[in-house]
Amino acid sequence: MKKNNVNLEKLYVTIAEVKKDLSKAKKVTKIEGEWNVGEGSQFRATVQFENGRMTLEADQPSFLGGGGTQPGPMIYCLYGSASCYVATFATMAAMEGVTLKKLSVLAESNLDFSKVFGLSENPIAGKVKFTLHVESDAPTAKIKELEELSKQRCPAVYCLTNAIPLETELKIG
Repeated sequence: MKKNNVNLEKLYVTIAEVKKDLSKAKKVTKIEGEWNVGEGSQFRATVQFENGRMTLEADQPSFLGGGGTQPGPMIYCLYGSASCYVATFATMAAMEGVTLKKLSVLAESNLDFSKVFGLSENPIAGKVKFTLHVESDAPTAKIKELEELSKQRCPAVYCLTNAIPLETELKIG
């Protein structure tokens, strides 16, 4: 059964499996890409997902030395965060039995590139703001409850609000 374009049957099977074994909730995500040292888009990666694969390209905006021919890395970051947040909201609504007539998100980020240029120690990202537009017959209090659940459970919100260890490794040659 689908509600709000969320397959609840598959979701509940997954939840039941994870209840029995929390390790089943752990997944590894990998992206391997290559910087283009010639002409054209600057970065390319073929990404694999459950039912396929596709090639994504990124190109820095011209003010950062790119051609501006593809979305830049920060656009992908904002897109990923926004799609995760709105997907979490739709899933929470479906699990709570709330039918959505319409759901959209406006994602905004304030960026300061002066640190990238070595000109300041200003934070690169000032804030990220998601504005949800929800149309539903559910009471306003229920919609606000779903918003809170989404902020608590969304993986992207977690990544934006918690320091995540970063490990880098350099291989030369």
